[in-house]
Amino acid sequence: MSTEGRSAEPVSATSALESAGFVRLVARADGDALAASGLLASALADRETPFQVTVGRTIAARSERVRAASGEDDATVVVGTADATEADNVLQLAAADRPATLEAVDLVREMGATPDPVLALAGVVAGGSDPGAGESEWLLETALERGLVEQRPGVAVPTADPVDGLAYSTRLRAPWSGDPDATREALADAIDGDSDDLDADDHRAISSLVALDVVGADGAVDAAAASIGRALRPYATPEHTFATLGGFADVLEALARTEPGTGTALAMGHDVREAALEAWREHGRRAHAALEDASTGRYDGLFVVGIDDGPVEAIAQIAAAYRSPEPAVLVVSDGEAAIATRGADPLGATVEGVARELETGATDADSETAADAGAAVEYDIGHRRGYLRYDPDVDESTIIAAVREFR
Repeated sequence: MSTEGRSAEPVSATSALESAGFVRLVARADGDALAASGLLASALADRETPFQVTVGRTIAARSERVRAASGEDDATVVVGTADATEADNVLQLAAADRPATLEAVDLVREMGATPDPVLALAGVVAGGSDPGAGESEWLLETALERGLVEQRPGVAVPTADPVDGLAYSTRLRAPWSGDPDATREALADAIDGDSDDLDADDHRAISSLVALDVVGADGAVDAAAASIGRALRPYATPEHTFATLGGFADVLEALARTEPGTGTALAMGHDVREAALEAWREHGRRAHAALEDASTGRYDGLFVVGIDDGPVEAIAQIAAAYRSPEPAVLVVSDGEAAIATRGADPLGATVEGVARELETGATDADSETAADAGAAVEYDIGHRRGYLRYDPDVDESTIIAAVREFR
């Protein structure tokens, strides 16, 4: 159950891809990896190299796809962590200290192709970084020079209609989140007229109202102010399918976990806007509804959210940003859990340790349920997040105890 992997060195990786007769791209299920795979797929298409893109929800799922690959002239690129990646024709983009999108950008440029700066920047945002920060500075400068992005007042949402965008966004949490009618009522004083024809003052009024509602909501924690701040003054994308970089990132995140086929098509530049938005709306609605009805518990350094059903990773990220009084959040549902953190500390050891604990049943020596969960445990690790899938019969207290042990 090793989570160790080697990131691709640009020269050797480029050589392998340029000589491959067929390339398999196996991506982690998040927006960063989806953007990275889209950049690579476009570069391969430009070279007329046949390829296939698939998304693996867990390390085990990706590892199985890597092992199933065949053909001496084939190459496999894993965007994320997987086992069985030591073969010469398997490349891995799994750096712990930078978004996979930036690794993909390096590869694309080495292949002589020009990466789409809007997709790349959306991937950077989905990976938890600010557009233009650090290594992505040149991408933002390029996009600005080409008129692909422009910073303006407002909030980062994917749609021109702020009611639609704000109601389903998982980049914020307000009293009206998940409910478009309540969102429309909350924005009534800020929107005067046609929401498709908003000027800078309108966007400024909307962002002020949203910020006040977010930080003033019942249950909001101090971190909420910083979290909503990152969603304000977005980079608009006037010629793109989605209205802002942050909104594009939100859609990529939703699709990676709910409709990866549509997400892959979107990242490759296909016209799937309406299908993508429908999936994104349903993802946001479910996340906010589940958080509204959730049970919570607080431990030293850990905030636990119990839900009946919902997208656990999105809920964990929302709770960590806006509702958790502790730096780490654990969301527990029926047979799956997610961990998210506000800090930069890696979660790999925690998630892998919990998975091992569940497999051996060591959290409860007298529990046949935990012992029987064994081979059913799968997990994944991303930037500031972790995911677990296990036997639904394992109770919540078992998961909480395991996470507390390894945090």
